[in-house]
Amino acid sequence: MPGLASPTNTTLVSVLSFVAMAGQERAVHLLRQLQRASCRCPAHSHGFSQAPERTSCGKTTDYAFEMACSNIRYGQGVTKEVGMDLQNLGAKNVCLMTDKNLARLPPVKAVFNSLAKHGVNFKFYDKVRVEPTDTSFKEAIDFAKRGQFDAYVAVGGGSVIDTCKAANLYACNPKADFLDYVNAPIGKGKPVTDVLKPFIAVPTTAGTGSETTGVAIFDFESLKAKTGIASRAIKPTLGMVDPLHSLHMPQRVAANSGFDVLCHALESYTALPYNMRSPCPPNPIYRPAYQGSNPISDVWSKHALNIVAKYMKRAVRNADDVEARSSMHLASVFAGIGFGNAGVHLCHGMSYPIAGLVKTYRAKDYNVNHPLVPHGLSVVLTSPAVFTFTGSMCPERHLEAAEILGTNVRNAKREDAGLILADTLRKFLFDLNVDDGLSAVGYTKEDIPALVKGTIPQERVTKLAPRPQTEEDLSSLFEASMKLY
Repeated sequence: MPGLASPTNTTLVSVLSFVAMAGQERAVHLLRQLQRASCRCPAHSHGFSQAPERTSCGKTTDYAFEMACSNIRYGQGVTKEVGMDLQNLGAKNVCLMTDKNLARLPPVKAVFNSLAKHGVNFKFYDKVRVEPTDTSFKEAIDFAKRGQFDAYVAVGGGSVIDTCKAANLYACNPKADFLDYVNAPIGKGKPVTDVLKPFIAVPTTAGTGSETTGVAIFDFESLKAKTGIASRAIKPTLGMVDPLHSLHMPQRVAANSGFDVLCHALESYTALPYNMRSPCPPNPIYRPAYQGSNPISDVWSKHALNIVAKYMKRAVRNADDVEARSSMHLASVFAGIGFGNAGVHLCHGMSYPIAGLVKTYRAKDYNVNHPLVPHGLSVVLTSPAVFTFTGSMCPERHLEAAEILGTNVRNAKREDAGLILADTLRKFLFDLNVDDGLSAVGYTKEDIPALVKGTIPQERVTKLAPRPQTEEDLSSLFEASMKLY
């Protein structure tokens, strides 16, 4: 291109060789650490092991990764274009989903106005549950099946967007059993082979990144634990990111949404490398959405972490700070692209029973009629303990994350990396008035066995941790998270 220097073949080869060598060095380090950290007793040598498994592709671990995310459109006031987009798609019968709280707020009104202006016919569903369950998913799916829609629009946070993903999936596969696409081992984890209807996601929180990913999370009520559906096929066609919508988040919603961004970035950056994840898929259709850290996801995760460090506290403390709120909205997208391909690990795996087993705790600023530990809060409460535990496996990345978040690591020792990042996170959480650990949201040591039991089925994410964990390890991590300060 004019004005741009074209790299020589020699330069390009040198760069690629450097990236490959760096990846190999990290893999060798992790393998050595895994040998030291893994428990080899018969009770624990299978369930939480990243041990290689030989498959029909002839390799024990994967050798490739894929990058997939929704198209993203960003800009203040961009929601006014949604009607034109649906008109351009030729949509005649649109499903518009949100929750009852948002139904009365400006983001939904902006969508209403755009649909009306451009003559788009739609049916409105506002019964999405904040922190959805299998029951609430099925209710939305029934609505979608009856409506026979040719396009979908979701306006809301991760709960709304994830519910709409499920509705689109099962309406396009009406004969499928609900568990067919739910992640194993809870469901069958079947690959999605059919093309779904066009789907536009309009996020109103700066946290989940659901507008970029092929993941839909819900509470499985009979197990009292979260699980989900993960497939590139269910990701939105377009994520319409309008930062004006983030101005309507109450303070604690902004905080908890931001903590989800923080942990998405940290977990995906420290996840097991893609070329150490096993098994190698026998067919590309079986390569999971969460593949392990890789050179491309690393870029998005680190960039998101830098934005969190610069803007999150401002965004929480001042709802009128348009620059900070807009920046966190973008950080959510960036982290979503990162973790949507690399995956998350222990903070998220352990968060699912924390949210699912909630007793009486009701988070401030959430207008719901049921006990609720918001997702971002349930994730971040274990983060100091988790990164203390994983620090030895990739100490450089833990120290780099601590430095981005404001800690001077110039004279830090590699063996202290986990502790340094943990202390950095505690200070960050304390500054933002986070509840003092699991005990502050209603849990005691007597609940730890149930919390561990709820974490065990989350192998889709826990196996991406850079360090394997036994049930005893998980118990210790939950115990260490009872108090933060």
